[in-house]
Amino acid sequence: MSGFSGDWLSAREPVDLRARNATVRDAFLTYLAVRKGCDPTRPLVLLDLGAGTGATLRALAPHLAALQAWRLAEHDPALIARARALIGEEQTHIEIVEADLAAGVPEALLEGVDGVTTSAFLDLVSAGWVSAFARQLAAHRLPFLAMLTYDGRLSLDPAAPLDASIREAMNAHQRGDKGFGAALGPQAADLTREVFQEAGFRVVEGRSDWEAEPDEQAFQSMLVDGWVDAARDMAADMAIDADALSRWHARRRGEIAARALVTRVGHRDLAALPV
Repeated sequence: MSGFSGDWLSAREPVDLRARNATVRDAFLTYLAVRKGCDPTRPLVLLDLGAGTGATLRALAPHLAALQAWRLAEHDPALIARARALIGEEQTHIEIVEADLAAGVPEALLEGVDGVTTSAFLDLVSAGWVSAFARQLAAHRLPFLAMLTYDGRLSLDPAAPLDASIREAMNAHQRGDKGFGAALGPQAADLTREVFQEAGFRVVEGRSDWEAEPDEQAFQSMLVDGWVDAARDMAADMAIDADALSRWHARRRGEIAARALVTRVGHRDLAALPV
């Protein structure tokens, strides 16, 4: 499974937090509250897949009135170490599990769980992975909240002529193997909705777009640098001129330094609720 740097995850967390869709989140939390009502003395147990440094926990925990316990599943040892440092050893209600999810979600991770969450993960996995996962959650009758799934839209303000080519290259690059087989990339949100509906879930979804402000320079720099790297990787297939790409990169870096750029990236949130 491809990893992400802790610095990138830290830079994106405030942008993620603004983007998360409250309507979709609340549909998931309302379902959990009804489920929890069956046994109010027991903590609500949530499993977060591809947990990184624990951003999903930090985003959702304040909105959960009930007693809660979290199981964070992450494969990257560096991110696990960073999560432990951020969370602190005193947080006994948080379990961090080193887990490789490439072959699917181990059944042991679902033991005693009331709901499953993930953020910015489904665009990395394959169609077969999502289909198998939907069937697995249907068998356990577990609700699922998937946040910040990239859906192929991105734009910059001010616009530039090469923007469309950058977007096309980025979307093609997103479909490469991230450790789970051919990644869904921008198709992830639509396919996830379809397979969970076919598995018998009620689906609530909505946009959760990034909008990075001019003063979020570190985040925007990493984002633009990543797009350029992806475009270079795809340049031969996409007929992108290397000199034009370098000029585009220099222009965007200059706009970021001058606090003159706004970047928008399309994402979707989805709650899949057993019926």
